[in-house]
Amino acid sequence: MRKITWKMALAGGVSLALLAGCALKEPPSSEEVRQEALSGVELPSAWKAGGPAGEMKDNWLSGFSDPQLNALVDEALQHNPDLRVSAARVEQAGEYVNQAKAALLPAITLFGTGGVKSGGGDLSSAIQGAALPISWEIDLWGRLRYGRNAAEQTSLAAQADFEYARQSLAAAVARSWFTASETWLQGQIATEMVQSSEQLLALAEIRYKVGVGSEQDVALAQASLGSLRDGAKQIELAHQQALRALELLVGRYPSAELAIRHDLTTLPRPVPVGMPLAMLERRPDLVAAERRVAAAFNRVGEARAARLPKITLNASVAAMTSEIIEMKEDFDNPTSGAGARLIAPVYQGGALVSQVEIRTLEQKEAVAAYAASALKALGDVENALAAGGNLAEREELLQRAVADNRRALDLVQTSYRTGKADMRAVQSQLLDLQAARLSLLRVQSEQLSQRVNLHLALGGGFDQAS
Repeated sequence: MRKITWKMALAGGVSLALLAGCALKEPPSSEEVRQEALSGVELPSAWKAGGPAGEMKDNWLSGFSDPQLNALVDEALQHNPDLRVSAARVEQAGEYVNQAKAALLPAITLFGTGGVKSGGGDLSSAIQGAALPISWEIDLWGRLRYGRNAAEQTSLAAQADFEYARQSLAAAVARSWFTASETWLQGQIATEMVQSSEQLLALAEIRYKVGVGSEQDVALAQASLGSLRDGAKQIELAHQQALRALELLVGRYPSAELAIRHDLTTLPRPVPVGMPLAMLERRPDLVAAERRVAAAFNRVGEARAARLPKITLNASVAAMTSEIIEMKEDFDNPTSGAGARLIAPVYQGGALVSQVEIRTLEQKEAVAAYAASALKALGDVENALAAGGNLAEREELLQRAVADNRRALDLVQTSYRTGKADMRAVQSQLLDLQAARLSLLRVQSEQLSQRVNLHLALGGGFDQAS
């Protein structure tokens, strides 16, 4: 009769769990999150700064056609310590999901006691046996399921953060790669300027010796040469620092010994930029922010359900013997039993109400954080597009400026040799040419970096696997 009662109790508990478990409320959809977060922002159908129409494409890294850059990105993905930290967080979030799921399942514990008979009054081994208790909380109001859903959404946010970390790392490697090439080329320009200045100093000394020049010209030439040599040293240090920064990104020792290319990577053709709404749906950091809103929503449901009664079903099977204590004549061995426990919070000083308020405010915070991230992302794209257009115009202007300054230097050097110009004019024109060449190089390198920034801002993946 007891076994029948136990089975009926378990069956009744299962039925109660299935029938009484309330349905959970769904978190806000992506569109609802955007509407609430960006209620005062009107998204245009196209980017204000322009850009080619069409859907954004992934695998932007291949557009630079640079095998060395591809290899460095792969190396960084394998060895960058910050990315490994992000990967560990993804695994941690997955384990929290497993914990939350485990709370929905019955808990089974094996308990045993025993010993050997000895003299004295110690009764710690008076009873020997084993028990197998089982407990299962019926999730009547969805508290455990809300907790599980919150953990799942947090895990999805961690995964999206990891993907954005991968994209950011690839972008950082690419920008550092371009900077390393730029500083090397700057060094070549500086070396050429030093050589030209040395030639001018030699010419000034010859002119002074033969009586057609002045000591002032020699002093000016020496001062200019010293300044150019100092500038070359500064550029050399900048190049070493660029190499070390790149080596650290890929997980190497910062020895400034990385082999780099001695020209700038060719700028790929303009890419389709799609629509602002598509960017908000695709960019991984915004996906992560949206999942955090969903997690916060579920935490609110979990806190509200915690204010309601909690029912736990209990069952156990046990077998016991004793050489000291005599059992009752009607004691069945092994024995089993089943029951239920009700815990209803009556008064806790307002702690549960406060917890609901805290979770509600956390949800508001998550929505506000999404709004901040979305506006920043929109600004990132508009700025990258505007910078790209501006840099293209500047490159054209600086190309002409370099050509004009080079021609002007040839003319003023000829005038100096024939005595029609002084050393001050030659030195001034030499510096103008160097400044124009460095500005052109800076713009060309910045164009490459801004193209990478545009891809990152649009949320485009750098590889096919992303």
